[in-house]
Amino acid sequence: MAATHAYEVTVEWTGNLGEGTRDHRAFSRAHEVLAGAKPPIAASADPAFRGDEERWNPEELLLSALAQCHMLWYLHLCSVRGVVVTAYEDHATATMTMDAAGGGGAFTEAVLRPEVTVADESTAETARALHAEVPGLCFIARSVNFPVRHEPVVRTGAA
Repeated sequence: MAATHAYEVTVEWTGNLGEGTRDHRAFSRAHEVLAGAKPPIAASADPAFRGDEERWNPEELLLSALAQCHMLWYLHLCSVRGVVVTAYEDHATATMTMDAAGGGGAFTEAVLRPEVTVADESTAETARALHAEVPGLCFIARSVNFPVRHEPVVRTGAA
């Protein structure tokens, strides 16, 4: 039997400005994402959709989930293949395209740009190659219906 894992979050709208959702300009898109005893994530809509630019939006959270999942699987693969990673930073981007009618949209691509530093020059090629193995393992990447590209950079030396 396959193992299953369940996840639970609470999304709590905090944007009632006194009139509820009387019209689309009468309320804030502010909300919090909660999970157990973890600190809340202050969230909103993208500023393009009347959201607060100082809060996380769902689109950023989806992209960050892709980047985090890639990093975690990549670090695992490196650890079991003898590649010592001393630093990792990803500058990920994603593109969302709105429907012609303007009522909805969808992600059309994400690009992960991990910059990895490895301790030993002799493992640099393995470090580069391991990025190609991650998409088959990353739970998030396997769950999305748009391409997730990778443009890794591998350096050697101390972090």
